[in-house]
Amino acid sequence: MNPLTRQVDLNADLGEGFPNDRAILELVTSASICCGAHAGDRETILETLREAKAQNVILGAHPGFADRAHFGRREQAVTASEVERLILDQVESLTATAATLGLIVRYV
Repeated sequence: MNPLTRQVDLNADLGEGFPNDRAILELVTSASICCGAHAGDRETILETLREAKAQNVILGAHPGFADRAHFGRREQAVTASEVERLILDQVESLTATAATLGLIVRYV
């Protein structure tokens, strides 16, 4: 690779139910899609995935604590195994949803 040639991955967290996802997807190269625990819902996530596909955006999973009232940011007393299960379940769900559209979740 030429040292003067650089690539930057511009990423955003999307699919959380905010109205500007489509406009943001026109600007980013990758998007971390909400898995639905801390925000978003199935239809919002699906619409974000569809638009990401149309824009050729690389997809990742953005899991979170099941805490909609505090957007997943409230401190919680959970074990490491509970966190592991929470992440695995959410990533598996997003991966399955993305697959229905022929998409692959490439990172977490």
